[in-house]
Amino acid sequence: MKTFGTDITTDDIVDSLAFFDTWEDRYRYIIDLGKELPPMEESLQTEENQVKGCQSLVWLSEHLENDRLFFEADSNSHIVRGLLAVVLAAYNGKSAAEIQSFNIEDYFEQLNLIKHLSPSRGNGLKAMVARIRDTASRIAAMA
Repeated sequence: MKTFGTDITTDDIVDSLAFFDTWEDRYRYIIDLGKELPPMEESLQTEENQVKGCQSLVWLSEHLENDRLFFEADSNSHIVRGLLAVVLAAYNGKSAAEIQSFNIEDYFEQLNLIKHLSPSRGNGLKAMVARIRDTASRIAAMA
C-alpha cells in the first residue's frame, strides 16, 4: 500500500510554501499536494471513517504497522485533499507518542495557513487533526 507523508516532510512543505509569493500560488501548490494522495479504496469510504465537522466529505482510515500509524485519507474537494496532504506529512508513519507530541499549531503557524482559510475550512482542518490525535491517544492507551 502506498502511503503519503512518509517521503515528504513538514519542513519540505514549509520550505515549498515559503517559495511562493502569493496565496493563489500557495493554494495551487496545496491542491497539487492533494493530487499526490493515493486514491482511497471505496470500501474505506464509510460513515465510520468519515470525519465529522468538515464542510466537504472527508474520510480518514488508519492502520498500525510496527508501532507506527499510517493513515489513508480522501475528500471530494481538491483543496481539502491538499489540506489532508499537509496534515499527513506531519503524522503519517509516526508513533502514537510522536503524533501526540508534534506541535501542529506551530506547524500551521509556520505555514501561515489558518488565517487564509475560510472558517469552515479551518474547522474542518481542526477536525482532521483531532481525529488523528484521538486515534493516537487510543493506540497509546492500549500499549
